[in-house]
Amino acid sequence: MRAVVQRVRDASVSVRGALCGYVSCGLLVYLGVARGDTGADAAYLAEKIAFLRIFEDAEGKMNLSVKDKGGGVLAVSQFTLLADARKGRRPSYSEAADPGIAKSLYEYFMDKIREQGLPCESGVFQARMDLTYTNDGPVTILLDSRKTF
Repeated sequence: MRAVVQRVRDASVSVRGALCGYVSCGLLVYLGVARGDTGADAAYLAEKIAFLRIFEDAEGKMNLSVKDKGGGVLAVSQFTLLADARKGRRPSYSEAADPGIAKSLYEYFMDKIREQGLPCESGVFQARMDLTYTNDGPVTILLDSRKTF
């Protein structure tokens, strides 16, 4: 499971002009579910993201997590994070999980974020979405549940 985590001042997602999710001060998380991912991958990333110290403290050092800041998470499913563009000009998505499994693990990831006491908003699975956000820093972190060592 892969995640792109961005520290944001605000972030929103809409589908066909209708607002689906919004956070102010928090994290925008793009989540890609790979073939073979399990609930353990989702739980690992949710815990890692909830406690990732990428917010500045009073001294300007990145010592605070989104929990410490009282922020929220906007989680957006994005299978394109599993793209393999090494051959040719068209990316292959063969490593992405089947949609039914991916949706289930995406929802489980959001449940695990909420279990950490964080508000979690979302996009609409498999929909074409419009995102608007202000990246704070910019700070962007790449995480992969299979690269834990």
